[in-house]
Amino acid sequence: MRLKKGITASALGLTALFALTACTDSAETGASSAPEVNEEASFPEGSTMAELSEAGSITIGTKFDQPLFGLNGPNGPEGFDVEIGKIIAAELGIAAEDIEFVETVSANREPFIESGQVDIVIATYTINDARKEIVSFAGPYYVAGQDLLVSAGNPEGIEGPEYFQENPDAKVCTVTGSTSETNIREYTQSILTAGTYSECLEPLRTGNAVAVTTDNVILAGLADQNQGEFEVVGNPFTEEPYGIGLALEDTEFRNWINDVLEQSYEDGSWEEAWEATAGSVLDTPEPPAVDRY
Repeated sequence: MRLKKGITASALGLTALFALTACTDSAETGASSAPEVNEEASFPEGSTMAELSEAGSITIGTKFDQPLFGLNGPNGPEGFDVEIGKIIAAELGIAAEDIEFVETVSANREPFIESGQVDIVIATYTINDARKEIVSFAGPYYVAGQDLLVSAGNPEGIEGPEYFQENPDAKVCTVTGSTSETNIREYTQSILTAGTYSECLEPLRTGNAVAVTTDNVILAGLADQNQGEFEVVGNPFTEEPYGIGLALEDTEFRNWINDVLEQSYEDGSWEEAWEATAGSVLDTPEPPAVDRY
């Protein structure tokens, strides 16, 4: 994770360029300008793209509690994941106002896709082999890394996950059903689990946990939203490629979304989405190559 110039991981909560929750115009509410809708969209008969385009709407699962990526703000869902969803919808001929965003926490992403409750999931959703047996993935559209969020000043002197091997009674909080939970279990079994990452903040405040662990960009958003309380250790210990989840074996739809992502890299809409959301705190990275498995 690269932070904006002049912003360190430990000072992130104090020096973010603006608070995401006190905003008015589109750039300040975590939204880029609405992407241009493809009025000429045309797709093979019977394809998922054709069905969605003809319906004129799409249901997208995303997080509602993760600043910078997916947050249910005063004007509705906002963040980088939300903007990626708008780019995909626009290429289907669907305007932003015709997207239904559904709160999708880590534990219900696969069930929501399998049941058809959502058409796609864009929710800081790490691509891995186990999940590929249940759902398909387009992307990645961003690569994060798991890190640790601690109290400001890092009073425990935590430098990485090895701290928990050396201090087996120290508790770390993460979300049930996340890759973060799986990864941290390699270091400790003293884990508090919650439904969302924001629910982990209170145990950190009260001392019931000494750290929260998940992807660095999520932690950066939490630190930014709670200025002066927390800091990111800044020592990621995994790579987390974020993908767009969709129905298993819908190869045609997956390939089409990958085409849209690559087009967004070229036409600047991916960069615009980043700069309007996560780019308020983090430098703009190079978009990753999609994996056409």
